[in-house]
Amino acid sequence: MVESETQTPTWKFTQCFGDKGDVEDITEADIISTVEFDHTGNYLATGDKGGRVVLFERNHAKTTCEYKFHTEFQSHEPEFDYLKSLEIEEKINKIKWCRRSNAAHFLLSTNDKTIKLWKVFEKSLKVVAENNLSTESMRHRMPMSTATANITNASALRLPRLTHHDTVVAAVPRKCYANAHAYHINSISVNSDGETFISADDLRINLWNLNIQDQSFNIVDIKPANMEELTEVITAAEFHPQSCNWFMYASSKGTIKLADMRVSALCDQHSKLFEQEEDPQSRSFFSEIISSISDVRFSYDGRYILSRDYLTVKIWDVAMERTPVKVIPIHEHLRPRLCDTYENDSIFDKFEVVFSGDAKNVMTGSYNNNFMIYPSDPDKETEVVLQADKSAFKAKKIGVPTPINGSKKAGSRAGSPAANTGPGGRMRKETDADQIDFNKKILHMSWHPFEDSIAIAATNNVSFYDTP
Repeated sequence: MVESETQTPTWKFTQCFGDKGDVEDITEADIISTVEFDHTGNYLATGDKGGRVVLFERNHAKTTCEYKFHTEFQSHEPEFDYLKSLEIEEKINKIKWCRRSNAAHFLLSTNDKTIKLWKVFEKSLKVVAENNLSTESMRHRMPMSTATANITNASALRLPRLTHHDTVVAAVPRKCYANAHAYHINSISVNSDGETFISADDLRINLWNLNIQDQSFNIVDIKPANMEELTEVITAAEFHPQSCNWFMYASSKGTIKLADMRVSALCDQHSKLFEQEEDPQSRSFFSEIISSISDVRFSYDGRYILSRDYLTVKIWDVAMERTPVKVIPIHEHLRPRLCDTYENDSIFDKFEVVFSGDAKNVMTGSYNNNFMIYPSDPDKETEVVLQADKSAFKAKKIGVPTPINGSKKAGSRAGSPAANTGPGGRMRKETDADQIDFNKKILHMSWHPFEDSIAIAATNNVSFYDTP
């Protein structure tokens, strides 16, 4: 698939923003709900359940890949739909950056119903540095002859002068795209043409022009005439990174459909269908739930598709529909416990998955605040397991590749990666079914577009990791 490197780099924790306290002390509004690098990797945006957007900027004064706080603003407020008697949460579902064309940044943020286009820019504050009320001017106003006073005051007359006082970062909403979705928006994606974007809910996908906020075009509609006949919903959608006419959307049935907007105005007829047939012998009550795709991504070159369901990560070649290039088991140790995950609703958790910039690695999350990195090469069966929690911050733990079928090595020192891995390469405390903390989970993450640097959202913290 892709050329594998001779040696997979080690990963280490570099910095963390947020309160690294216990989960019990965190309010619901502080939980991070999305994280996204911009196209340059110099900026990172996070959104939380309180409707806030926080931006971080690359600290170029440091030789390593470190970030500093840039600005924060309130993107969405809680609303109430009086027609349906429903509360609309302020939670930020997704943030997507628009490609930068001038000194300002533009980004899209959305909650369940409303998408907003924000302009973020640096604004210079100026103050009056000189005027006619200075002490020198007052001295010239002492009593003297009229002729002398006129000459003196004319020479002392000064025009007001402004000087730079401070630079602040301002965030201004430029467009508000509302009233186009009857169901909760789960995805937004900006087109490579820089002019349009799509938004997807459970049953429809709409196409917008960035400059037109009161009009959108419905390009996918899977709503049946009779809602009792509904068998699947749309779970995620994304534009092709290079071809502006292609986009894909995933469903709760485990299918990925690639559509071409040149074929027809309504893209109900897909051009390609990516689906892995299920083994009839392994079918169970939970089969339909665990096959639902929670996230789908293109590689940066658009050649590969990455998908995540509850138990696996799949890598697809766009040119090959019949079977995935690679299937990576993620929660195989949870297969005997699907009843428990169903009862505590964990089986419905929507884990994200991302490609590295060069498409050589993929990353996804799990429970106990663990997240994993895998090579995309089908012939390379290793994993890197890291943990985003306060003990990992203090210990400065590192992650190194271990075989997926590895086991604990005798004589491994405490705290080393080998000592923390168990059967299946997973950390022992997660493999031990009784030690899984379903409240601590890594759902949201982003990979730097050009470097081996990653940002991880763990409850109300955003943590950065890179390779030395």
